[in-house]
Amino acid sequence: MSSYFTDLARQFIGGEWRQGTGSWDIIDFNPYDGEKLASITIATVDEVDEAYRAAADAQREWAAISAYGRRAVFEKALGIIEERETEIADAIIAELGGTRVKAAFELHLAKEFLRESIQLTLRPEGKILPSPVDGKENRLYRMPVGVVGVISPFNFPFLLSIKSVAPALALGNGVVLKPHQETPIVGGSLVARIFEDAGLPGGLLNVVITDIAEIGDAFLEHPIPKVISFTGSDKVGRHVATVCGSLFKRSVLELGGNSALVVLDDADVDYAVDAAVFSRYVHQGQVCMAANRVLVDRSLQAEFTDKFVAKVKSLKVGDPRDPQTVIGPVINSSQAEAVSGVVDQAIAEGAIALVHGRTTDNLVEPSVLTGVPADSDLLRQEIFGPVAFLIPFDGEEEAVRIVNDTPYGLSGAVHTGDIERGVAFAKRIDTGMFHVNDGTVHDEPRVPFGGEKHSGVGRLNGETTVEAFTTLKWISVQHGRSGFPF
Repeated sequence: MSSYFTDLARQFIGGEWRQGTGSWDIIDFNPYDGEKLASITIATVDEVDEAYRAAADAQREWAAISAYGRRAVFEKALGIIEERETEIADAIIAELGGTRVKAAFELHLAKEFLRESIQLTLRPEGKILPSPVDGKENRLYRMPVGVVGVISPFNFPFLLSIKSVAPALALGNGVVLKPHQETPIVGGSLVARIFEDAGLPGGLLNVVITDIAEIGDAFLEHPIPKVISFTGSDKVGRHVATVCGSLFKRSVLELGGNSALVVLDDADVDYAVDAAVFSRYVHQGQVCMAANRVLVDRSLQAEFTDKFVAKVKSLKVGDPRDPQTVIGPVINSSQAEAVSGVVDQAIAEGAIALVHGRTTDNLVEPSVLTGVPADSDLLRQEIFGPVAFLIPFDGEEEAVRIVNDTPYGLSGAVHTGDIERGVAFAKRIDTGMFHVNDGTVHDEPRVPFGGEKHSGVGRLNGETTVEAFTTLKWISVQHGRSGFPF
């Protein structure tokens, strides 16, 4: 077991590693074999307050450092991740049941986002705007918001913590990070240790490992953070938005999805099968961009279905430490039961199981279902597990209608032999992102990432990250004397 789970099983507040003072512990388990990885005494409301105050105190001096001075920290952090990549991958595998392929994918993206954060330190630019008043100079400054609260999820905890934490720091802010209770080390204290070792001044980044049963809405309601960056379910996201809105705080919400991968009648079937299997089953389907629904033109239905089912049956299920494993465990028993329940409900509603995976503890084998009734709620919700719905359609108009018939609008993909046909199709889908002749699971540091409808509010990456974690200030300078009417 990695030493991370013994060395980092603590809170990180004001530059100090310390035990929480709550009355109970969060127990961190390996979802594959049930091994106890760590026991962490939770943080209380008082410690959340201390963390935010430490971030605010440290932020003033940090914002005054030149962008070039701040940049060195992120260069060092990137080097640390590269040096410790094997240990970090092992921790991802142990704490969240990610396979080796998934761990490598997460680490690759985390490094890309750190590289972007190095550049973000130099990105904010001011402007001088003209004025109708003689002798007046209008200066527009882009300023850090001050302190950002970050709440990260369990599925890609290392990446999705870094994705908000690093840019917020790079742009001159302080940060308090609350990782998911299922991934407190990889999504929380490990991130803090990397930045501590990279030379980030104490107090700027704080990690509070806790639960709403202990702190309620204190993390959201605290007066210091001006922005809350939340990644998680739309149900919780709605609550975050409500609380933040009532307090005039900005919220950036990266929420769930119900993506579709569409195979048009002129698609390369073999390639579409590969893209669809990856898009549905990567990390056991516990990905917000995963293709819950696979839509196939009826003219290709038989060929696609045969090849898709054969490939799904070949996926190895088991120990995520085995390099050959494609499907590891879901995060916990509740999730395993929920996914199994989806399959049972679909069959009860009349669906046919082309592949009916078994559930053993937290290992949920992949399932492929067809014939799910068009009015089933299952087709409109996020399925956070290895279950694919195959849906035939007749022509593009029907495909567009089916894809848009969901409250979510995050990602999606279309396969076609005509690229411009694919682009025209993509423009008709109510999502924040859509991909032509590729999978549904993508994230790039400079391209705006986010969804429509219940899939979120706001965007991250590139310039949209600058907008999310900074604010504009107008400072005017009057050269000479201004005239007043009285």
